[in-house]
Amino acid sequence: MKHTTIYLLLSVIIIFSSCEKVIDLPLDAAAKKYVIEGAITDMKGGCRVLISQTKNFNEDNSFESVSGAAVSITDGNNNTISLPETSPGIYADSLIKGMPGRTYAMHVNINGTAFESSSTMPFKVNMDSLYVTDDFLFGEVRKTPNVEFRDPRGTGNNYRFILYVNGVKRKNIYISNDSYSDGNFSSVKLFLFGDGDDDDDKKIKSGDKIGVDMLCISPDVYKYWYSLDAGATGNNSSASPANPVSNISGGALGYFSAHTVQSRFADVP
Repeated sequence: MKHTTIYLLLSVIIIFSSCEKVIDLPLDAAAKKYVIEGAITDMKGGCRVLISQTKNFNEDNSFESVSGAAVSITDGNNNTISLPETSPGIYADSLIKGMPGRTYAMHVNINGTAFESSSTMPFKVNMDSLYVTDDFLFGEVRKTPNVEFRDPRGTGNNYRFILYVNGVKRKNIYISNDSYSDGNFSSVKLFLFGDGDDDDDKKIKSGDKIGVDMLCISPDVYKYWYSLDAGATGNNSSASPANPVSNISGGALGYFSAHTVQSRFADVP
């Protein structure tokens, strides 16, 4: 009986082994969506709208520009300015300068499909200082940029920070709000890590020059960057990655942000 059981088991293994084949599952290409990234700042040259299309996972990451769109910005006084296409997929005006407290609307029309958004520019919060500290992380000392500022009490402020190292903009997402620091002196560390083998190339070293843009952003724009960061790092509760929260109507991905900007620079000791 034992021999019979062994023979039956071997027969089953042989049958399944002989039937084994590689199955290629068809992967349907997802419907492409427009991606609109619009901004107006309190600085001249800070008004521009980038329009592109999403790509499938097996395509490269190059910018797929969308040309020929009609793009305009309207302020709270119903003054509308059309943005010319300065290069493929980029619509900009070098003279427009936003004002804190005002609400701005973005209008985009692509082949008859309309997309709209509005954003109120927050009042500026001053960046008091930018400096570098040595922090012990993951068994080694790493140089970390620090930003300090005084958060105004009771206004619900939201911040985004953009880091530059030797003139190169880093893709890391740095955001903060005053949910737990309303009215207090705040210090934000901008940790910089790479992915795998390129981590050493991302480290900040003595002699480097760093720069930080501090943006005061609206709550809905904060939600966009928060959801984008959560999706990129896998910190959301969904089983599959979701698109970041957009404040643009019409079904486009992306955001429109009216925000203030200030910059500081420092040499790394």
